[in-house]
Amino acid sequence: MNIETIETREAPQALGPYSQAKKVGNTLYLSGQIPLDPKDQSLVAGGIREQTERVCLNLKAVVEAAGGSLSSIVKTTCLLKNMSDFGDFNEVYGKFFSETKPARATFEVARLPKDVLVEVEAIAYL
Repeated sequence: MNIETIETREAPQALGPYSQAKKVGNTLYLSGQIPLDPKDQSLVAGGIREQTERVCLNLKAVVEAAGGSLSSIVKTTCLLKNMSDFGDFNEVYGKFFSETKPARATFEVARLPKDVLVEVEAIAYL
């Protein structure tokens, strides 16, 4: 089976020894995205709403680089620094996944890279 590395400049570059995504057959495994601006790798200003929007835009860029779209995403894992942000997170996330709602798990975690408020990883079927 062919394994392909997916990389795009439209999403932040990896902060460590990992790929933005790996395509295995028709399945795409997207690494967790945090709210970094792909232009300069800076953290977006604002709170959970702004950070969630940037995360979703980053996921969109990676899945599109592999030939898919947000509707190709079948599963997400969402990590929140504070579960009290769940309502605001859900509202913004829902705007990106309004038509085809992927399966999802959401967890509160103690800490995320660069002390961001949210990280989302995904699996897509292309």
